Amino acid sequence: MDLLPIGQFARLSRLSVKQLRHYAELGLLTPAHVDEDSGYRYYHPSQARQALSIGLLRSLDVPLAVIGQVLSGTAGALGHVRDDLEAELQRRRRTLASLERLMREGLPAARVVEVEVPSLLVAVTAEQAAGDLDIGRATSACVARLVATWATGVTGAQEGTQDPGRTGEAGERGPELIGLFPVELAEPCTVEVALVTGAPVAGAIPRVLQGGRFAQVTHVGPYDQIALTSHALLSWCAERGHPVSGPIREVYASDPGRTPPDQLITHIQIPLEERPC
Repeated sequence: MDLLPIGQFARLSRLSVKQLRHYAELGLLTPAHVDEDSGYRYYHPSQARQALSIGLLRSLDVPLAVIGQVLSGTAGALGHVRDDLEAELQRRRRTLASLERLMREGLPAARVVEVEVPSLLVAVTAEQAAGDLDIGRATSACVARLVATWATGVTGAQEGTQDPGRTGEAGERGPELIGLFPVELAEPCTVEVALVTGAPVAGAIPRVLQGGRFAQVTHVGPYDQIALTSHALLSWCAERGHPVSGPIREVYASDPGRTPPDQLITHIQIPLEERPC
């Protein structure tokens, strides 16, 4: 059997011995043979294809779990990788365009208004974000869980097994979602998303979102650019001496599945406390 020791195979596949041992532990790339006495690991030259594939996928920051799906031939796995990379490329292009605009034109102006918001019965799910760069992923995870539950409820309503007040085709009226974010972005931090509903939601915590007077600004554009509009709202509060207690709310007024990123509408809200006289 024409086998290569782990060191030689590592050089051949442009991976380190440590990486090969790690991938073996995960089941991504197991040695062709392990000597029972010495524990030495050996690989077949044909395994270089798999090793190089892992290296290329890791260079694209593809998660190891997804790499496992690609290597196992899971249907659509490589296509999902391509879609995720395209989406990330678009996000980076939008970020670069925003940076160029910020450097050229300065801080964006946004119209802030004071609004009265009613108290809402909601179901809340939470996700921990490792830091500010992980907030988008955490928010998406919360939204995915709530939307899946909402879609199930709509289907059940059509079959007469859920709330009879919910009618129409699934997707005609999207779920009402509100993101809840801490004022101070610690590492890690907890992100919450609320689904406006009076019915119990599996896996979510029922809560009442208190109403009252809020400062609000409307962001039109991709979610990953909301920070620029939020800055205008926080500056408005600071200039007028309004303490910011949070959580900062993002009311998603558009369906991202049907709305182009540059046309998404999000209302950002901060509760206003009564200032001492």
